[in-house]
Amino acid sequence: MSLGEKLKDAREHLPMTLRQVEDATGISNAYLSQLENNKIQKPSANILYKLSTLYKINLNSLLAAAGIIEGSANVSEISKEDQALSNIAFYAENLSNEEKDQVLEYIKFLRHKKKNA
Repeated sequence: MSLGEKLKDAREHLPMTLRQVEDATGISNAYLSQLENNKIQKPSANILYKLSTLYKINLNSLLAAAGIIEGSANVSEISKEDQALSNIAFYAENLSNEEKDQVLEYIKFLRHKKKNA
């Protein structure tokens, strides 16, 4: 997955518009659009830090996708796990206690199902 695809996917998972990201980070929406469309391949580490913090994704995975640091299979594995946990945490913020209990029961069900497979 390219840097632009990672950024666009992370933004859409929130969901946020480019203008909302611009307001939150100070990075122009035109620049963000160029990043997401892979017209800018190597943004500064500072830009990637701001976006990783806002999107709640692993900074190293963005740095590796931009070619700033050497990537490895470990980085992408950690990134997928971090992304999943970030998504769970993000969506859990607005759940009622009853909904949180239902999610926990579903996770227990999935683990039990996997264990007995």
